[in-house]
Amino acid sequence: MNEDHSQSPEYVPERETEEYQERYDLSLSRLSQILEEDTAAEPFQSYFRQMAAFALRLAGISRQIMDGSWRRLSLKELQEGNHALYADILPDHYEKSYANPAYAVSVFGEEMGRLLSFLYAELRSGISYAFECRPDYLTILNELLIQVYNHFEGGIPDPKSVRDIFYWYASDYCDVFLTERIEEQIYPMQSFAADVILCENLDDERYLYRFGEYITENELGTARYLKSLPWETLKKMADVYTEGYRVGFINTGKDLSKKSAVDIRYRLGFERVVKLAIENFEKMGLSPVIYRAASGVITKKGHRKVGFYGAIANKQYEYDHRQDEALFLDKRYMERKLDVLRHVYEGNERQAGQYAGPALIQTFGESPFSPEVKKEAIAYTEAQRRLSLQYDGKAGQITNQYIKGEERSFTIIAFPVPEIGEQFPEIFEEVIRINTLDAKLYETVQQKMIDALDQGSYVHVLGKGDNQTDLRIQLYRLEDPEKETIFENCVADVNIPVGEIFTSPALEGTEGVLHVSRVYLNELQYRDLKLTFQDGRITDYTCGNFENEEDNRKYVSDNVLHNHPSLPLGEFAIGTNTTAYVAGRKYRIEDKLPILIAEKTGPHFAVGDTCYSWAEDVKVYNPNGKEIVAKDNSVSILRREDVEKAYFQCHTDITIPYEELEEISVVTKEGKRTILLKNGRFALPGTEALNEPLERWNEDA
Repeated sequence: MNEDHSQSPEYVPERETEEYQERYDLSLSRLSQILEEDTAAEPFQSYFRQMAAFALRLAGISRQIMDGSWRRLSLKELQEGNHALYADILPDHYEKSYANPAYAVSVFGEEMGRLLSFLYAELRSGISYAFECRPDYLTILNELLIQVYNHFEGGIPDPKSVRDIFYWYASDYCDVFLTERIEEQIYPMQSFAADVILCENLDDERYLYRFGEYITENELGTARYLKSLPWETLKKMADVYTEGYRVGFINTGKDLSKKSAVDIRYRLGFERVVKLAIENFEKMGLSPVIYRAASGVITKKGHRKVGFYGAIANKQYEYDHRQDEALFLDKRYMERKLDVLRHVYEGNERQAGQYAGPALIQTFGESPFSPEVKKEAIAYTEAQRRLSLQYDGKAGQITNQYIKGEERSFTIIAFPVPEIGEQFPEIFEEVIRINTLDAKLYETVQQKMIDALDQGSYVHVLGKGDNQTDLRIQLYRLEDPEKETIFENCVADVNIPVGEIFTSPALEGTEGVLHVSRVYLNELQYRDLKLTFQDGRITDYTCGNFENEEDNRKYVSDNVLHNHPSLPLGEFAIGTNTTAYVAGRKYRIEDKLPILIAEKTGPHFAVGDTCYSWAEDVKVYNPNGKEIVAKDNSVSILRREDVEKAYFQCHTDITIPYEELEEISVVTKEGKRTILLKNGRFALPGTEALNEPLERWNEDA
């Protein structure tokens, strides 16, 4: 991993690609011919010429990297080349891009337009293969394009025949793409990104363009800003991040010494911090796996990015293609993927057991995104939605069999990007301060709240003004209050920054309305999000993003319920980080804060799995020695009978900001009501310190 390749013309990981070389050369020759031919009818011939030209451009990039000429390019040349790769899908050009399903349908008709738009999106996954010098994968994509083109040479084909090509492409190469996807997540020696971080000169901004991701002022600005910071500050950032990971294992009683691989996920621009973090992890006996966020249909999951990635060139493009799998998803294909998944884990059982879990560096500050719902975009049928959910459930079971939930942990930390505004440096400095607040102070104050909550039967959360929240959260019943507790006292280990107490509520008796005027979840914005609960399950839902109520419900169903007909309330928490809340108000970035920080700035509610999913039987204790026993609910406990009924493979936190709250109170079984928060201020004796940042903000304002 640490072998120095920096003196070689260009380090390229050794791979078994020789068998593809002849096929690769033949595919490039055929693509060159397409540029000159007129054997397909218009407008299809123009489409295929553009696709062939794109594929040949990727081949040229790969050659530049292989022969070392890439290193002789100036920063300006690299920037121009990077922009050219992504120009067609950028918002200014997307309206008339074949990648836009609405435009493709307008040109080619409904069925063929969707098919050819998908093909273009799939070919774009070749960008990463070009920069990683993967002629084998580029060959597969080139041959896919050629095969489809051949179908158009004799006239316009039946769309079903084109759809069949895509089906067999996904089925035949599932074992290739999915196998490598799993292996790159568990084997450190396969980490292309780690080699770039450790071997490239991070003082030379050109290194950012070596990844093959889209680079904007966010990535460049972040890298430049980190370069300007003292080494001590960078070290502090890395130490908080890695120490949270280490302490997470200690606090949950898990043995880190059994692990050898840490899964680092981050946004480009933070390489200086990641490099220091790698050094810290190595002292713990952990080597990094840093894999790219998937872009191909076989391995990606919706529009979310899991892994390392650069700028998202166009979030609407990502949203439009989030369900492309629907072109060919059926029971046979689902079983094929599950067979591959099972086979790969069986063959790599020992290494899978070495996986310690993810360590995430999240970013925030970009303009909130609310997508357009396009009828032309490929979408699941109801039958396919059920298949997709079934696959997620079974895949989760297989993964947990080899990467056991009770043996792994995680940590998450977040920082802003320059797009947040002119005050980026001040905001960044403030976030560092927030991430390093006095955990001991919060531990003491939060324990006061937990002591009151442990006496309660339920919690009542009531909104203020236009906020329609009126929710009763039923609490777990303690059998031994002297040794047991309901809420976890979160003190900045796995979830950085400090500032919350949380529990898995009882479902039966939990009911009412959860409403928030504006919230940003998984990179999507929601306005007037409203969920109705009965016995802890969602019974109704809507939002105010669209004029059409059907579109509002579908938006929530797709992205909050993740296509489940309903979800249980898996977590109830009270955020206590008023310093973070004030920072959001001070810099007017409340709507840009990531859920990691936002969840600490008010009560939050997670729908889906509990906080302890796949690890409910692991004993967890608060700093005061009491065991946290509220880890299951009546859904998750079904794992003992039928694991498929217990888990949903999702957990989405929704926060109500302090200013939208009238009251949070805990009520005992005798009816005694203790007020924890009133009119946006903490009211329980012993928690007054949490109000100090709020009072200082009011005075300054």
